[in-house]
Amino acid sequence: MLNFFKQSGWEVQGIEPDSRARNYAVQKHNIPVEDENRISELKGLSFDVITMWHVLEHVPNLNQRIQSVRRLLKNDGIIVVAVPNPESFDAAKYGEYWAAYDLPRHLYHFKKKNVKELFAKHDIKLKEIFPMKFDAFYVSMLSEKYIKGKSKFIHAFFTGLKSNNKANKSMNYSSLIYVLEKD
Repeated sequence: MLNFFKQSGWEVQGIEPDSRARNYAVQKHNIPVEDENRISELKGLSFDVITMWHVLEHVPNLNQRIQSVRRLLKNDGIIVVAVPNPESFDAAKYGEYWAAYDLPRHLYHFKKKNVKELFAKHDIKLKEIFPMKFDAFYVSMLSEKYIKGKSKFIHAFFTGLKSNNKANKSMNYSSLIYVLEKD
């Protein structure tokens, strides 16, 4: 995927708080990656697409970060945000053992309406929501391990399958991808 962007002439820029992950991206993939403390130094209106794959739930200053993202995004750009969904079947089934709660690293847990309202406060509107269907299997596998002390792959597989089947009607998949744009 990265080669596709490079061959298309697109510039790729990363932001990462962890120095080991930053160094890995730079050395292994030759991607410029900055410490998150340098976001304010980036030029405004300079990004076509900003993605946050399971990032938003970790950000301590949520409104400040969204303001930064809005400032950096071109007027016709899009934001792609993926976060766990506490309204999923697997969240209800595993309760406090649901791996995607991931306390204390996850500072927030977002329902669909919360994401829409949060970004609307910053004049960013929700365009579309997509499921992350494989997350139901992965999160169920981790949740089984939290409860039983060992991975129960078959049980986790069927829980993930049931979670996705129930989500077909409600769109409450284990994790969701939100596509947003400036209002």
